[in-house]
Amino acid sequence: MAARTVGIEEELLLVDAETGAARAVANVVLQELAADERRSSPDGDREEQSEQVLEAELHRQQIETHTQPRERLGDLVDELRARRAEADRRARRSGARVAALATSPLPVDAEVMPVARYQRMIGHLGLTTRQQLICGAHVHVSVESDEEAIAVLDRIRPWLPVLLALSTNSPFWQGEDTAYASFRSQVASRWPSHGPMDVFGSVQDYRRIVEAMVATGVLLDSAMVSFDARSSERYPTVEIRVADICLDVRDSVVIAGLTRALVETAAREWRAGQAPADVPTAVLRLANWRAGRSSVDGPLLDPLTGRPRAAGDVVGRLVEHVLDALHSTGDQSWVVDGVKRILTEGTGAHQQRAAFERGGDLRSVVLSAAEATRQ
Repeated sequence: MAARTVGIEEELLLVDAETGAARAVANVVLQELAADERRSSPDGDREEQSEQVLEAELHRQQIETHTQPRERLGDLVDELRARRAEADRRARRSGARVAALATSPLPVDAEVMPVARYQRMIGHLGLTTRQQLICGAHVHVSVESDEEAIAVLDRIRPWLPVLLALSTNSPFWQGEDTAYASFRSQVASRWPSHGPMDVFGSVQDYRRIVEAMVATGVLLDSAMVSFDARSSERYPTVEIRVADICLDVRDSVVIAGLTRALVETAAREWRAGQAPADVPTAVLRLANWRAGRSSVDGPLLDPLTGRPRAAGDVVGRLVEHVLDALHSTGDQSWVVDGVKRILTEGTGAHQQRAAFERGGDLRSVVLSAAEATRQ
């Protein structure tokens, strides 16, 4: 059987090439891209153009890239590097760079894109919408059916905080060190539907819950449902949304490899009739907080007991949990070696703080990140 495909959507911060401050130039970048595509394909061949697409996000200070579904992690890392390089090349035309930072280290007055739906969000959620200038990595893994998708969501939920801990890349916010490794996770938690969910049990119950949430009027539509992991409305995938965007592309692919292995392991458990672990959602919220606060430096909550354990032990338990799936896709060495590197060298949060120590200011952090984004 062919390996499940995996793809990544990355939200990149647009920053001034000289000062490091977030720049509201997404409109310009996208307009120039559209003009270039029209010139290169005057007959309107959108299939040919789609390989070069960058997409708008909620704010004018960020832009989104996405990979194609891939079976091999090596192909994924190559495409991620190409996408980041393309985004940076286009941003430079406007005096900007792209930086794989999950929050802006420097103070920023975030500007929401002039899109009708986004403007409605401002009217509805106010400051929460404007302050959602955060950049995550959304990993899509293919599933065979809606039933498999929900079964997977029910079984991966205890492990998602560990993915957050391995991806942390947002220690600074509005000019301050927050004392968190992922302050993005704190900002995201202000969104009404953000975070872990209870076990759904069935496709019907998943849809019923989503419909009930939209019916409250708190959410404008189902696209505002922002669980840590959800069934994609656009693709035959589950979408895992818990991770910060990683500074290092290699870390992004480690997260993607672990995520695919989690999905495969969960699907095997479902087919074998194994029930989901009965971990309270309230405990998972605390596990997310713990992961965002200390990353791999302090204790994490054990995914199945909810008790604090050394981060290395918890990460090791995740790797052990998915090891058979890693073997089946040939990802074992890539993921295991990558996890060891992250535990030894640290995440993007560690790299940002190291850049601050070297440069002495947050401008150095941002410009160092812009260079790292291209590597």
